[in-house]
Amino acid sequence: EVQLVESGGGLVQPGGSLRLSCAASGFTFVNYAMSWVRQAPGKGLEWVSRINSGGGTTDYADSVKGRFTISRDNTKNMLYLQMDSLKPEDTAVYYCAKCRYSDYPFQCGGSWGQGTQGTQVT
Repeated sequence: EVQLVESGGGLVQPGGSLRLSCAASGFTFVNYAMSWVRQAPGKGLEWVSRINSGGGTTDYADSVKGRFTISRDNTKNMLYLQMDSLKPEDTAVYYCAKCRYSDYPFQCGGSWGQGTQGTQVT
């Protein structure tokens, strides 16, 4: 069974940093692309970032480009999201999600984690 457990959310001031982690199990992590999405209070789900199985290809939403960095450690089955220069609009619950493929066409979102502790940027 696919299991994704996020951690690392919290309270931070604008301009600060947080690193989110996602521990993956129940599948061969190294073979799959992964993604991060978020949901702000009262808002819909927003895609944040995506990384292919090998970690060499990354994509970011325009809203976070240049500030967030997605990475993975395939030896530890871990996915990360380094969030720098945080803004109030980054306030959200962040989720990691497994993609169907290793790379394009990705098709992420079929398997979700439970979400981080809410990230609040005030």
